[in-house]
Formats: sequence, C-alpha cells, structure tokens
Amino acid sequence: MANIRIIPRLDIKGPNLIKGIHLEGLRVVGDPQEFAHRYYAEGADELIYMDIVASLYGRNSLKDIVRRTAKDVFIPLTVGGGIRSTDDVRDMLRAGADKVAINTAAVKRPELISEISRRFGSQCCVVSVEAKRRPEGGWEAYVDNGRERTGLDVIAWVRQAEQLGAGELLVTSVDQEGTKRGFDIELFKAVTSAVRLPVIGSGGMGSQEHFNAAVRDGGVDAVAIADVFHYKRMSIGEVRQDALAAGLQVRKL
Repeated sequence: MANIRIIPRLDIKGPNLIKGIHLEGLRVVGDPQEFAHRYYAEGADELIYMDIVASLYGRNSLKDIVRRTAKDVFIPLTVGGGIRSTDDVRDMLRAGADKVAINTAAVKRPELISEISRRFGSQCCVVSVEAKRRPEGGWEAYVDNGRERTGLDVIAWVRQAEQLGAGELLVTSVDQEGTKRGFDIELFKAVTSAVRLPVIGSGGMGSQEHFNAAVRDGGVDAVAIADVFHYKRMSIGEVRQDALAAGLQVRKL
C-alpha cells in the first residue's frame, strides 16, 4: 500500500496566493513562492497549484510561478486552471509541472482526458471534480471554480473519467471548502468506492481528526490542505506525526 500523501493546495489569482470559503469571498494570503518553499522545507509530499480564475478568463497564468518553483522545490507539482489542450499541458510540463489538473475543459470535451493520457501518460492527467450536494441526494459536478452547474452526477462522471484514461482524481467538496468543519466523507467514500484511481480529497480540513477520517473512512489516497497550513493553525510535521500515531501509513521523515 502506498503512503497517504499530505499535499498543500495553493489557489492562485494573478500573482497572489488566495483563500476563500465555498470557493468564494477570496482573500489574499501572500506570495505563493514563499509558501511553496515553506511547505517543501516542512516535508510536503506534493504541491497543488490552482489558477482559480483561469477558466473564467480563458487563460492560465501559472507558468512563471511554476517555473520559479520548480528550480528549487523538488517534489511533484500538480497545476490546474484554464488548461484546455494538449499544447497547454505540454507548456506546463516544460515549465516544471509533473501533473496537470483539468475540470472545465474535460467537462466540455471529455476526449481531452484520453488525448492527454495518450500523449503524456495517464499519470500526468488529474481530473479535478468540484462537487456540490443535491437536495435529492448525491452530488452534482460544477465547473469554473464552483460557479457553474454541469448537470453531471459526480459518481457517473468520475467513472467516465477513469474509463477515458484519467490517472488520478482531485475531489473538492464546494459545500465544505474553507469552512474548517471537516470533509464530506460520504462524498469521498462514494468516489473511492466507484473507481480504482488514486483520489485526492479536498475541502474542509480543520483538525487532525478530519484528516484521519478522510483517510480511514473516506478511503482517499491523499489529502489537499490549504487554510490550516496557510495560517499556521497546524504544520505539515504535526499532521504527519499525528497521522502516524493514529496508525495511518504516511511517509516518515
């Protein structure tokens, strides 16, 4: 069994690291470069960069940030937001990314998943899913940073993404994101039960028990964390040590 990964998530708008609640009400946190270097020094397993307005404005502005980060941060980098073609993927990989995350473009043209996987390998293709609970039950997939409905059932969509060649899923609960009230464990469990792909759970981390529950009960292979790391409510080392104490299989430093 592979180690559970601890992954700081850095949401970017322009040159700034930002944070919001339910993917809205965005506040500037600081310089993403400084945070990336801090997380690398603290022992993060990977980093996720998401340009949260890229799809809205039809472009991704992360290449320079990724290029600078890749010079002296030597852990896998996943980059998402505004990636619409295999050429966009190529540019991000050349800048230093190891994986790309696609959401809006994949929903609009699902065959993009297969095109990326065939050209660069499935391990490079992360399908990002922004999920909101439906009143009648289940979850609907959203795009454009949780702004736009797709009508797609999340579980049906992740199964399709797997069949098309996705190598990994990044599943964010829009309902829980930024609340620090815990992850949507039912969502994580439904997704991890439906596919055989590695799943990164995101949206709601506020305590160590939330992390443990995402892994133990939600079945995720990695946890993406923003608020509690950005504002130093917890450190990567604390999360790692407490996870080990709880019997979870995380990397020992």
